[in-house]
Amino acid sequence: MKRIGKPLLFLVCLLPLLRLSGLAMTNGLGANPIEFITRSTGTWTLVGLLLTLSVTPLRRLTGSNGLIRYRRMLGLFAFFYACLHFTTYIWLDQFFDPASIARDIIKRPFITVGFAAFVLLLPLALTSSRGMIRRLGRRWQGLHRLIYPIALLGVLHYLWLVKKDVTQPLIYGALLLILLALRLPWGVSMLAAVGGRFRHGGR
Repeated sequence: MKRIGKPLLFLVCLLPLLRLSGLAMTNGLGANPIEFITRSTGTWTLVGLLLTLSVTPLRRLTGSNGLIRYRRMLGLFAFFYACLHFTTYIWLDQFFDPASIARDIIKRPFITVGFAAFVLLLPLALTSSRGMIRRLGRRWQGLHRLIYPIALLGVLHYLWLVKKDVTQPLIYGALLLILLALRLPWGVSMLAAVGGRFRHGGR
């Protein structure tokens, strides 16, 4: 299982892109393809961030330390979909017009927080290699705690983007709050207690 775990996860993480490609080739992106692609890549960026944040709680709950090996891949795929999301915006929506992009960032709050989240995500992706982990030492962990405000900005970006039905961004927000709460001292203790019962068959 260890040998196929990462390749299998890699293929699973590619499924949203393969789906988008299939829809594009069959004219299935709807009346507004740019909006469809932007929403889809943005959603999968947020899903990737939440999955990355869920690794530690799941590891504590199940006692499976091997889960940690998948965290970097999940984080990099979150960055990958963030890049697709950002590229769709600056290319298909703004046509690489720096002045228009700058005005958008200043005038539209959901663009402002989305851009901030992407900028903060860049150093995390650039320092994800084992070499950078060794080079940065203790500073690496502090730097990668930026994932918490990045995820919060991602949820806020989605919430401010949606004009009518905010159900989905609120669900993502609730999941994020739960994942953050589980990192607090009482959350860690609760996971340890639940994990102990889980591993011993509920006895």
